[in-house]
Amino acid sequence: MKIIHKDLKKGEIKLKIENFDDIWYLSTIIDKKDLVKGYTFRKLKIGKEGERKARVEKKRVFLTLEVEKTEYEAELLRISGIIKQGPEDIPKASHHTFNIEENSILTIIKEKWLKYQIDKLKEASAEKTPDILICVLDREEAIFALLKRKGYEILSRIKGEVAKKDVEVKGKGSFYNEIIKLLEDYSKRHKINNIILASPAFWKEELIKQIKDEELKSKITQATCSSVDKNAINEVLKRPEIKEVLKQDRISKEMKLVEELLTEISTKEKAAYGIKEVKIAAESGAVQKLLITDTYIQKMRSKEEYEQIETLMKTADQMKGEIHVISGEHEGGKKLDGLGGIAAILRFKLNY
Repeated sequence: MKIIHKDLKKGEIKLKIENFDDIWYLSTIIDKKDLVKGYTFRKLKIGKEGERKARVEKKRVFLTLEVEKTEYEAELLRISGIIKQGPEDIPKASHHTFNIEENSILTIIKEKWLKYQIDKLKEASAEKTPDILICVLDREEAIFALLKRKGYEILSRIKGEVAKKDVEVKGKGSFYNEIIKLLEDYSKRHKINNIILASPAFWKEELIKQIKDEELKSKITQATCSSVDKNAINEVLKRPEIKEVLKQDRISKEMKLVEELLTEISTKEKAAYGIKEVKIAAESGAVQKLLITDTYIQKMRSKEEYEQIETLMKTADQMKGEIHVISGEHEGGKKLDGLGGIAAILRFKLNY
């Protein structure tokens, strides 16, 4: 995520969505009654009412919406609301929906930004050390690339000759060994945690059979590509395997938070869960870390009961508590949903 402009005195932040993970972050930040400004497409009637040649066309327009609801599904964020400002031919107070995807640019205006919301934006926009190595290969060539926040860098290309399936060809072992050696070298040099190994057909499986280093093998996620050239890297970047790997860093942090919470609960020490207990803890200034799932947030929004959650989060924020929105897609999030979707690690034990 790129923060283009920020003026917290006016409650205004303009940003650009750079990848699918940014969309998830944004889904946890936008609230009802926020103002959202940006370019969007809207169907407009061209020509005068009643004329035969009058037609409906989609036009790109700049609108300001007052948010009524948000929906996050399949890596698409839909922001629906009432039009507050726009071109003259679009009536104010009519409804519209922004579809937020990669490369969308929008401005969010809040009456007050909470600390956790600013922290989420900083987290999403922070430059991270690239930790994903991509290797595409077939029987004759291998290309190594390092994934970065803005595209990728080709590290090297090597040529060789590997046997066709079930046919022995001299040099098969040496080419595979050269690939494995480079995987090991790049992994150490760039502190790689994840490797995407992609190929047409069976070449990736054949290579993995030759890897004896279990630690290296554990870093590998397999993917498929139709060729081995620069286009193959772009093809792999669109694969679902890449998206899953990119999620792992965030998921790992969230899992640790949930495990910390479960440890506190099991020892009957400093923890609270369920909306009633967490509300009491927040009002008592006892909340050190507030954990809430995105699925619980969406559920409360759909039931139009989100206001009490928003008030609770504001209270925790004012009392210097950390707020962590946890994805409901992984095991940690599912465990938290099992506790009611909201819980807190406390500064001190409460006697209810």
